[in-house]
Amino acid sequence: MPKKKTVITYGTFDLFHIGHLRLLKRAKELGDHLIVGVSTDRFNAIKGKRSIIPFEHRAEIVKAIRYVDEVIEENSWEQKVDDIKNYEVDILVMGEDWKGKFDHLKEYCDVVYLPRTHGVSSTELKTSLRNLLEVSPARLREALAMLEQILRELE
Repeated sequence: MPKKKTVITYGTFDLFHIGHLRLLKRAKELGDHLIVGVSTDRFNAIKGKRSIIPFEHRAEIVKAIRYVDEVIEENSWEQKVDDIKNYEVDILVMGEDWKGKFDHLKEYCDVVYLPRTHGVSSTELKTSLRNLLEVSPARLREALAMLEQILRELE
């Protein structure tokens, strides 16, 4: 019986969206067993990121995806070599925005960079949410003035 092919990928998976789902699906198609390292909140802070969804929830969401066989914590950049060795990983998969950044791991396994889903990212979603929430007082006064004018015309 041939050895199962193990694939691993890593990510924050904050504000889980279709791009995340497509990445996990394509990663699973490359092998038999997909391990996903979800970045902890502490590691995200080291990377200069802040998640909206806490680690435990993000890990549970990722674990519920049918393409995912196993979820592990991602606590540091350095753990990837140990994970590849300990889990006998055949392929490391990352999004193309990381292209070249993990080539040093090619001595341990194949490294594949998959294309991103254009038009969607957690960063773009956070920016859109921030823009919706950041209504300036001047814009509020403008909207109130328009509303008052409409009400006067209705009288």
